[in-house]
Amino acid sequence: MTIFQVVNVRWFNATAWYALYLSRLLQEAGHKVVVITQAGTDTHQRALEWGLDARPVDLNTANPLRLAAALVHMARLLRRERPQIVNCHRGEGFFLWGLLKALGFPFRLVRTRGDQRPPRADALNRWLHAKVADAVVVTNSRMARHFLSAMRTPENNVWLIHGGVDRERFRFDPAGRERVRAEFGYGPRETVLALVGRFDKVKGQLETIQAVARLVHKQGYRHLRLLLVGFGSATGREEVEGWIRQHKLERHARITGKREDIAACLSAADLGIVASLWSETIARAALEIMSVARPLLSTDVGVMPDLLPPEALFAPGDVDEMVRRIAKAIDEPHYRQELLRAQDLTLSQLGGHDFLQRTLTLYEGFLD
Repeated sequence: MTIFQVVNVRWFNATAWYALYLSRLLQEAGHKVVVITQAGTDTHQRALEWGLDARPVDLNTANPLRLAAALVHMARLLRRERPQIVNCHRGEGFFLWGLLKALGFPFRLVRTRGDQRPPRADALNRWLHAKVADAVVVTNSRMARHFLSAMRTPENNVWLIHGGVDRERFRFDPAGRERVRAEFGYGPRETVLALVGRFDKVKGQLETIQAVARLVHKQGYRHLRLLLVGFGSATGREEVEGWIRQHKLERHARITGKREDIAACLSAADLGIVASLWSETIARAALEIMSVARPLLSTDVGVMPDLLPPEALFAPGDVDEMVRRIAKAIDEPHYRQELLRAQDLTLSQLGGHDFLQRTLTLYEGFLD
């Protein structure tokens, strides 16, 4: 097949990762993939680094003349490449692809919703998703329920396809564990809790620091260490360092900054946590933590109830419950083993091959 993946996403976030990882899997499986990006963005650069055929089209503009030029550019691409599938991973430009389909270009249109905000359930949006799009792909059960109820999308048009994880790249690395623990000064008796993600209010770094401070200073878990695998973004590194000083965790918390050896950093941990206050509709970091066999605790936002058992979950922003869950995971080996068993069952269906095959089932169904 020839497939367009429309990934006009500025930052290389979970939505962009989902689309580019899928594009690479499709390309490796022998399909021709053209990735439609926005020029000058992190996503465009990452697509090139991954060896993908990235073609920038200005879909994010609000200027009518530039939109008209983008429409002409898209029509030329369609005539030249003749894709059977166009998969839009962002809302900007989705209407234009629908317009081209209505004008007679012979492709099937897929809308993948990997962002946290559910679409408005107005008449135009319901028509676009139910009548113009041939299928809507969602990445978690909550979004699926929204499309089936509020959006009134026909059930056979809604496909739940979780993102997969590269199980070869993200697996437990004993040598990497020892190297990273030595780098940050962790001894064999210290318990390391890892939180992965850019520094942003949504990721819950502050709440995690508050929970760790309570465990260390009030409940006697002096051996607990917090590893923040991330870097400054919407929240600067200096602000996070200020939180660490405010809660007297200078000896207990470390920040990695940008790293290439993420699997080794995760392997260095004894526990993982996703403390997000919202979002996590794809949960790339959670899948990677699970894939390196670290017991994972999480808030019950986004896709997380699809991935973890109820006993691993707590409400977003609930520091008291976060404290209880972390203490339980430290104190009870049986609890940690139960978490790992549940994670293994989930991951048995969420490898890269599973991600590819579920998507191909959708695409090939159009051809049949």
